[in-house]
Amino acid sequence: MTKKQEAVVRTALEILEDKGIEAVSMRAIAERLGVRMNTVLWHAKSKAHLLELMADAIVGEASTRDLPAPWKERVHELAHRYRAALLAHRDGAAVVTGTYAAEPATLHFADTMVEALLDGGLDARKAAWTCWTIVYFTLGLAQEEQAAPLSEDGRLAEAVGTGGFPSLAKVLPQLGDASFNERFDYGLSLILRSL
Repeated sequence: MTKKQEAVVRTALEILEDKGIEAVSMRAIAERLGVRMNTVLWHAKSKAHLLELMADAIVGEASTRDLPAPWKERVHELAHRYRAALLAHRDGAAVVTGTYAAEPATLHFADTMVEALLDGGLDARKAAWTCWTIVYFTLGLAQEEQAAPLSEDGRLAEAVGTGGFPSLAKVLPQLGDASFNERFDYGLSLILRSL
């Protein structure tokens, strides 16, 4: 990535932090940088590519250094670092979820996780599919966490309380539980135990 492209991505991430994903646009980046919109387009190519570069920058914050040696512990640690990188940015999970970033940091992270899974004796297909399962689970839960209301607003209880959802009514306290850290550890442990 060139220095000017890095400046465009950094500015896009600043806008993301300030105003959210809906505010990120070529025009907003150009205004913040004090350049013409064509200059931003030259370096980002398109809004879709800009989002891919932003996603790659976010994933790149998930360090792959100083990992535990045992393969399951390595995968566990990588998943936690990935989640932390997503949550470190406003709408970070939404940015990453909405892209197919075949960019260096994203590929490096996936390569590191697949390596750990292969070290655990998984065949190529199972290693690849397990990597995607962990990534998709992490993205989904992080996106829900970032979209969750700051306080319980009662909409879920009201909707379930209409009487048409008896099984959901039985587990309603658990559905409304906002302990995302515990939910993440629970889901990740299910995936890892299945291996």
